[in-house]
Amino acid sequence: MSRLSRAISVFLTVSFLTVTVGCGALSEQQTVENDDNQVDVNSITCMVWDRDNMPEGYTADDNTLANWIRAKVKDECGIDVHFVSVGRSTSDETIKKMVDENIAPDIVFTYSSSVFGYMTKQGKVADLTESLSKYGQNIEKYIGDIQYMGSYNDLQVAVMKRRGFKSPRHTAYIRKDWCDALGISVPKTKKELISYLYAVKEQNPGGVDGVIPWAMGGDVHSERFYQGFVGSYVENLSERDAFIYSERYMVVADGAVEGLRVLNKLYNDGIISLDFTADSDNSKYVADAEAGKVGFLVDDSASPFTYVSILKEKDPTIELDPILCFDLPGGGYRNVAEPDYGMYVMVPATSKDKTDAVVKYLNWLADPANAEMVNFTPDHEDTESGAAMTMSKEHLFSRGYSGTPGDYCIVNEHFDFVDDKEAQVSLWTENCGWETPDWFENYYDVCVTDQFTFPTCSSVLESEVKYQVDLDVALVEYAYNLICCPTSEFDRTQHEEYSRLLDLGLKEVLDERASSYDSGELRLGK
Repeated sequence: MSRLSRAISVFLTVSFLTVTVGCGALSEQQTVENDDNQVDVNSITCMVWDRDNMPEGYTADDNTLANWIRAKVKDECGIDVHFVSVGRSTSDETIKKMVDENIAPDIVFTYSSSVFGYMTKQGKVADLTESLSKYGQNIEKYIGDIQYMGSYNDLQVAVMKRRGFKSPRHTAYIRKDWCDALGISVPKTKKELISYLYAVKEQNPGGVDGVIPWAMGGDVHSERFYQGFVGSYVENLSERDAFIYSERYMVVADGAVEGLRVLNKLYNDGIISLDFTADSDNSKYVADAEAGKVGFLVDDSASPFTYVSILKEKDPTIELDPILCFDLPGGGYRNVAEPDYGMYVMVPATSKDKTDAVVKYLNWLADPANAEMVNFTPDHEDTESGAAMTMSKEHLFSRGYSGTPGDYCIVNEHFDFVDDKEAQVSLWTENCGWETPDWFENYYDVCVTDQFTFPTCSSVLESEVKYQVDLDVALVEYAYNLICCPTSEFDRTQHEEYSRLLDLGLKEVLDERASSYDSGELRLGK
């Protein structure tokens, strides 16, 4: 694994790769549980993602980290823990099927609120309330403020994982060397950005073939390419509005259509990647970025690290820098960040007799010192500023570790160093030799400036369970179709596309969100 890959692994929790389901430890556990008289309530199985990156001869349940965890937890908690592999790319579908068939591990987890809603409404998860009150001291101490998201009907049915460094969902990057060549300052507003984009189109400051002022891809599973720009046209976002229009629904909030209208003009003026909607896997977008053809892009916050490193190898004078430029009408930015909570960690109802043991294990993982050892392995080294460093894949494999040991760190990624700017910057700098500390200090400042987190609650609305899967894709398609249609047909297309969203249940979802907020019964957090 390269230094770049090590750095990205610090940021990215989710990666969609190949699918496999391991059954060894699970089959053994289920054989025992088939006989109620032999159930060992102090022996538990825990799901772990299978990314097909174990060293040869090792498994999810038999590798250096799994064995280290097992020994420590047995010694400190009196619990036997074994691990069951579940393919990452289809893990949600897999665990739902396993739970339905009563063959799931004692601990399962998901990032999906829909899966959480399904599990709770179907009564397929165990109540953890009493066990947490007895054995969840670390959970309460270190990550207690996010546990509201794991409640249902006043019962705690999930332990919420806490994220680490709080980064924006999406970050804009610009070719600063092109700004310099054009004799203009790095944009701080949309107006300045648009002037830069037209200058790139007209003057091609990099002298590249097929210059693309603003690159976009056509992935319908993410709103990252347009959401920040469009959302900056939404004024006076109250807490109520922020709850109703959170995430992808922002694209239909009041004012958003004006942002889409501007993007439509930019597209038809040749500023945005031609026919980007056909690039459904983003392969052309990535290729263009890595080829140095792109003057501006917006992506998941740390994903462009890959592009920067490749560009630097080709030409060290290239500068692709993170910026804030989607200013709000009243000034400042709405730098949308991930919520502090991440995964829902649950116990299937079939394992309700093991909730004490499960909570003891999860409580052990909640201790930041234990979590750091699990996430980075007990063999990791620290930077001079005290940040834990990720080992290369080669070193991990040579010592019998999974290529992604962080997959075992399912409760707390808020390590002691993540709130220390110097330590965080040192971590990036140590792992990313292709950029300077100044670059990463700027990245840090971009990440933390004017952060905004949408309010959330643990309630799963009936309309969302019914419509959200289809709406998630349709809302992105709505934006793409408006960006790419002929300018003369924008209003007609917007009316038609919005009507399609209504047919797919949009009004019911927004109305239920509004009435739920107005009821005053929701416990909101961020």
